[in-house]
Amino acid sequence: MEKSYKEYLNQITTFIFDVDGVLTDGTVTITSTGEMLRTMNIKDGYAIRAAILNNYKVCIISGGSNEGVRKRLEGLGVKYIYLGAHHKTKQYKEFTTQHNLTDNEILYMGDDIPDIPVMENVILPSCPQDAAPEVKAVSKYISHKNGGKGAVRDIIEQVLKVQGKWDDNFSAKYD
Repeated sequence: MEKSYKEYLNQITTFIFDVDGVLTDGTVTITSTGEMLRTMNIKDGYAIRAAILNNYKVCIISGGSNEGVRKRLEGLGVKYIYLGAHHKTKQYKEFTTQHNLTDNEILYMGDDIPDIPVMENVILPSCPQDAAPEVKAVSKYISHKNGGKGAVRDIIEQVLKVQGKWDDNFSAKYD
């Protein structure tokens, strides 16, 4: 019988996330100047910051290349951001080699077909509720939340709670 995803939560030291469809709802508003605007959930940001403050590595690997996304994530303290990544395994291998990480300590959350090659490497592939069916098929955890609507917060909070690192009052550390 397949192990429950909960059995892997204690092993996680590193979170890797896609952006569009995971940290955003996948919709893009295009302005008259051609700028593409995305919306991110503030609760996802809070959880990312909480993970970083608890010494987890948080990495972003996205096919998109919006510098506004980079600024938002850097503002949360994310140091490892790969944008314009169209073959994500390349960035995944670079990141894991650079930080001496094994697949057995990494959670990856993606939502679409380009995420699958990385998801097949990690111990805990996961996705939002509204991910593509092919991604759901390779995920050990499917959040009850949609992309951009708290799916990232959902899984980070579960990992931190299982490991005894979730604090209901991070505000003192957050600023």
